[in-house]
Amino acid sequence: MVGEFEGVNFILSDFEITVEKLVYGGEGLGRLDGRAVLAPFVLPGERVRLRAAGEKPGLVRAGLLEVLGAAPERVTPPCPYFMRCGGCHYQHAPYEMQLALKRAILEDQLRRIGKIAPPGAAEIRVVAGEPWGYRNRVQLHIANGRLGYRAAQSHKLCAIERCPIASPAIEGAMATLREMLGDPRWPRFVPQIELFTNETEMQLHVPEAERPVARRFFDWCAERIPGLVAGALDYRAAGHTWRVSRGSFFQVNRFLIGKLVETALDGAEGQTALDLYAGVGLFSLALAQRFASVTAVESGARAAGDLRFNAERAGLPLRVEQTDAEAWLEQLDTAPDFVLLDPPRAGIGKRMVERLAQLRPPQVVLVSCDPATLARDLAGLMGAGYRIELLTLVDLFPQTYHLETVARLAL
Repeated sequence: MVGEFEGVNFILSDFEITVEKLVYGGEGLGRLDGRAVLAPFVLPGERVRLRAAGEKPGLVRAGLLEVLGAAPERVTPPCPYFMRCGGCHYQHAPYEMQLALKRAILEDQLRRIGKIAPPGAAEIRVVAGEPWGYRNRVQLHIANGRLGYRAAQSHKLCAIERCPIASPAIEGAMATLREMLGDPRWPRFVPQIELFTNETEMQLHVPEAERPVARRFFDWCAERIPGLVAGALDYRAAGHTWRVSRGSFFQVNRFLIGKLVETALDGAEGQTALDLYAGVGLFSLALAQRFASVTAVESGARAAGDLRFNAERAGLPLRVEQTDAEAWLEQLDTAPDFVLLDPPRAGIGKRMVERLAQLRPPQVVLVSCDPATLARDLAGLMGAGYRIELLTLVDLFPQTYHLETVARLAL
């Protein structure tokens, strides 16, 4: 039932729709009286009963009440917290279907936002791995003596006892932390904990905690959690050992790190290469094995320190610059043969696209964790004369709507 107040229609009761498709963000899209409806935990073709959670002109966001006509592909989620925990979005779909849905979403984002007619679905390669137990890093929240993740579409806690996408070592540490929560010595200043592991050693970080207090808490945890390290952690992947300090970014999927590097460097050739947003050097070291001269640019002090250490330990000639990626590109006079960019979710942006168009490096690889900003950036580069040689969806985040894309471009 739909009502009207001061010229704005609003929903007075529960309603039904048929889901047309999934969109980026983990929701399904349907229509009601000419308005778009977005709802989570649904699949294309399903008839569902929903309840409005928020409305604005042309759009209704809703919660799922009941699946009236399930898609034949729908499966029972293996995690008892699915639909309550905000960490996963696609556990109700078999993994092969998840990959097909993500590829369709990537094509849709490129077409709608970038106005790009991407290669046909068969031409977008998909790289996938083990869909469970893959996460080497998690952020846990604590409230009222319980430990878990944020609830779906909420800042409230969803307490958990296990997490099927977390690695075995993280699951073990979580079990220990839950036991410690019952100890009266548990400090009240710990609202969240970040864990990062190589499956032998474990980093534990308490954000925003004062150093002496955090150190006492760490020492207490170290008595109970095997392999807990106070400083940087060594992570073996893609043929190298990486020092990763607290606060340094590293990929979370322990099964696909090597394949991501292989995908990004597939076809890379020449004498000179530039790695922008280099982090601890995941791509830089592989580039240094292929190119005579490589410069890696990273703005973060800790990550840049790790990058230098990793290059020296590997015995690879690599120039490391701790500065802003855009600033470094601005001062370049000559284009390298190959440029790799792995920016944060915001993408590379208009100014960097313009500078690349001026320099015109013959090969550009863009690694993106957001298909919307990827579509925007690719549109700018294609407008400057680049063509997409290959698009690869690397599924670093199974069971979630997140996806990684590697775009290879050439002039």
